[in-house]
Amino acid sequence: MFDPRAEAMSTDERAALQRHRLWGLVDRLLAAGGVQGRRLKEAGVGGGADVTLADLGRLPFTTKRDLWDEYPFGMLAVPRDQVAAVHGSSGTRGRPTLVAYTRADLDLWAAMCARSLSCAGAAPGSIVHNAYGYGLFTGGIGIHQGAVALGATVVPMSGGMTDRQVRMLADLRPDILTCTPAYALRLGEAAAEAGVELHALKAGLFGAEPWSEELRASIEAVLPIKAMDIYGLSEVIGPGVATECLEQDGLHVNEDHFIVEAVDPATGERVEDGTPGELVFTTPTKQALPLLRYRTGDIASLDRAECACGRTLVRMSKVLGRADDMIVVRGVNVYPSEVERVLLGSGLVAPHYQLVVDRRGPAVRLLVACEAAPDAGSGSDDLRAELVHRLHEALGLTADVAVLPAGTVPRVEVGKAVRVVGWEDGPAPLPGLA
Repeated sequence: MFDPRAEAMSTDERAALQRHRLWGLVDRLLAAGGVQGRRLKEAGVGGGADVTLADLGRLPFTTKRDLWDEYPFGMLAVPRDQVAAVHGSSGTRGRPTLVAYTRADLDLWAAMCARSLSCAGAAPGSIVHNAYGYGLFTGGIGIHQGAVALGATVVPMSGGMTDRQVRMLADLRPDILTCTPAYALRLGEAAAEAGVELHALKAGLFGAEPWSEELRASIEAVLPIKAMDIYGLSEVIGPGVATECLEQDGLHVNEDHFIVEAVDPATGERVEDGTPGELVFTTPTKQALPLLRYRTGDIASLDRAECACGRTLVRMSKVLGRADDMIVVRGVNVYPSEVERVLLGSGLVAPHYQLVVDRRGPAVRLLVACEAAPDAGSGSDDLRAELVHRLHEALGLTADVAVLPAGTVPRVEVGKAVRVVGWEDGPAPLPGLA
C-alpha cells in the first residue's frame, strides 16, 4: 500500500524499477492482443526484453480516440470478470471515456491518493473534508479511498449545498480540504459571508481544472491554508498521478507507477525539460486498462531537479491548458489560464471571470467578462481600459473587456468551473455583454 520510501529512490534505483515494470507491461499488452498489442508488433516489438526506457520514444502512442473506438471494454487486458469497478470522464466533450479497474488497481489508486494527501501534510488522524463530486467522476471516490488508506478521517461531502459545507467545516474542524480550486474559492467566500472562521484548516488539494498562481493567492486570501495542486485523469488512474508538496514548487509525479514524457503536440517528439509540451503517460502497474504512451492533451513542463522536500520524483509544472482548449484570436494563441494570470495578477478584479469566444462576425472576438475588485478604486471605463492594456502587453492579445456588476459571473457550486463559453448566435451568454 502506502510506502513513503518510494518517493525518495535514487535515480538509478527508480530507472531500474521502471525498466522492469515496462518489460512486464509490454509482455502483457502483447499477450492481450487488441489495438496496443497490434501496434507493438507492427513496431517490431516481440517482447518486453526488446524495450528499454531509452526506446520508449519510438513506441506507438495511445489516444482517447482508441478508448472511444474500443468502448466500453475493448481495451481490457484482463478477463471481464476481474473488473471490480468502472469510472470515467463526465463526457462534457461528447461521449464519456470509461476506465476499468481490478481490485489491485483500486488498491494502487488508494495508495497514490494517500501519497498525495501526505504531500499536503495529511497524516493518520487528519480530517479530510472531501468536496469533490462522487460517482463516475474519479475525484471524490479517489480522494475518499486515499484518506482511508492513509488512516485519516474522511468527510464525504461531495459538491454543492455550500451552506451545509460551511457548517461541516466549522463543526468538524478538518485540517485538509479537497475540491476544485473554483469551489475552494466559493467556500472561502461563503464562510466569510456567514461569519465563520476556519482556523483548523491547514492545507487544500485542488485539481480537476487548470489554475494559476494568481488563483492560488486568491484562495489563500479567503482560506487559512496552503493551496496545493493535484493532478490526475481517469484514463491514467484518477487523482493521485501527481501532487504538489508543501514547498508549492511543482507537482511530484508518482513515476514509479506512471512514466511521464512531454512531447511537442504537433510532432509527437519529446521536448526538453523545462519546455511546455503535451504530457504522455505509460502505466506499467495497472492491470485492467494499462496504457502505453497515452497522450493526455494536457500541456505542462517537466523538472528533474530534486525538491527541497527531499522527494526525488520528477516534477511537472501546473497544467497550462489543454491542447484543444487553446483559443486563437486574430492569430494569437492563448490558454485560459494565461488570461487568468493577467486578470488576477492585476489586483483589479474579483477572482471570478468567464471568457466568451464571439464567433458571430467574420473574425473571432474574445470578450473577457469579469467583476471589479471591491477596492479597485476606479470607474469601470478606466478599469476596462487598463485590463485591455495589460492583456495586450502580457499576451499580445487584443480582447474586449466587460466589467460586470458583482455576482454576475456564475459561481461554481458543483463540478468544474466553466471558464470558456461560445457565442455563436442568440442572446449573450452573460447579461451586460454586447
